[in-house]
Amino acid sequence: MADKKIYLSSPTMHGEEQEFIREAFDTNWVAPLGPNVNAFEKELADYVGIAHASALSAGTAAIHLALRVLGIGEGDVVFVPSLTFSATCNPVVYEKATPVFIDSETDTWNMDPEALKRGFEIYPNPKAVIVVHLYGTPAKLDEIIEICDEHGVPLIEDAAESLSSTYKGKHTGTFGKIGIYSFNGNKIITTSGGGMLVSKEEEITQKATFLATQARDAARHYQHSQIGYNYRMSNITAGIGRGQLLHLEEHKALKKEIYKQYKEAFADIPEIGLNPLNKDGDANCWLTGMIIKEGCPVTPDNIMDALADHNIESRPVWKPMHLQPVFAECDFVTAKGSKGKGNQGADVAADVFNRGLCLPSDIKNTKEDMELIIRIIRGCFGR
Repeated sequence: MADKKIYLSSPTMHGEEQEFIREAFDTNWVAPLGPNVNAFEKELADYVGIAHASALSAGTAAIHLALRVLGIGEGDVVFVPSLTFSATCNPVVYEKATPVFIDSETDTWNMDPEALKRGFEIYPNPKAVIVVHLYGTPAKLDEIIEICDEHGVPLIEDAAESLSSTYKGKHTGTFGKIGIYSFNGNKIITTSGGGMLVSKEEEITQKATFLATQARDAARHYQHSQIGYNYRMSNITAGIGRGQLLHLEEHKALKKEIYKQYKEAFADIPEIGLNPLNKDGDANCWLTGMIIKEGCPVTPDNIMDALADHNIESRPVWKPMHLQPVFAECDFVTAKGSKGKGNQGADVAADVFNRGLCLPSDIKNTKEDMELIIRIIRGCFGR
C-alpha cells in the first residue's frame, strides 16, 4: 500500500484565504454576513462576466432558490439530466414538483438535445429545464437554448462542476436565466461548503437573497409574509472563497494537465477512452472520467479495486437518476421517446455508468503519484 493517501479531488489552500479570514476576525465580522460576502459576490460575478450574484450556503440551496424564484411548485414538470448528482434534482422534489429525467448524448455525456425535444413532445408544458455541465464539460448549449426558447421555458444552468469552463468563449453558468456554482470541498475552488446563484437580472438575485435570509420583510420588527430559508453564505466562508478565486485559473490549468497526462498515457490502449470534451468549449476538466470499451473483460470495479489496494481514491461515474430507487416513479426520456417509470433498459446514461469511472484528479498529485496511478491502470489491461 502507498505511504500516503492519493485523493480523487481534495481542497488546495494557498495562504491568501487566511488573510481574508484574519481580516474578518480582526474586524469582528464573524457574523453570517459582512464585507467578504459582498466582495466575493462581486469578484465571482466579474470573473464569469455576469451582472448579479447571491452567495449561499451550498449549490443545492442555489438550485432550490432558483426554482422558488421561478415560481415552480406542486405538480409542475421540470426536465433534468439523468446523468448527474442527486443535488441537481432533489430541490425539484422539495417543491413537490415532478422531475422528468432526460438521457445523455455520447459527444459530451451531457443532456441530449434530441431527447430534450422528445421530452417536450411528451410533456409540452414543463416549467423549467435544468442543464448540467458534467465533470466540467460544457453541454451543447446552442441546441438546448434554442429548444428552451422555442417553447418559452426558462433554463437553469447547474454549473456546480464547471466553474471556469467556457462555451464559445463565454462562461458556463451565464447562459441560462439563472446559473449556479458550488464551492464544496472537492470542487475546483472551495469555501469548504457554499454556492452562488447568478443572473443577468437583478430582480432574480435580490429575490433569492431575500428568501435566503429567512424572507424577512422590510419592517423594524421581525415580520415574514412568506416562507424563507437560512441559506446565506457566512463572512468567514466567503473569505475562503475570495482567496481561492485568486487561484482559479491556476487550478484549471492543473486539472487540464491531468486530463492530458491520462490521455497520452492510455493512447496505446484501445480499450480505454476518456470523458469526451465539447469541441466548442474549454472544459475545466474538474474530474477526468474514463470509459472502458464495450466487451472488454476489465471492469470499472477492477480498476477501482486495484487503485484502492494502493490507497488511491477513485469512484464510479454518477449513477443515473432514473436508476435510483428514490426516483423509481419518475419518467425517463431518451432520443427515441419515453422509457417509462422504473426503466432499466439500455441508454446512454446507463451505459456510461456501467462502463465508466472517475480517475484521481487532485491538482496536488506529484509526478510520482501520476506515474503510480497510470502504472496500476495500465497493469489492469496487461500493459
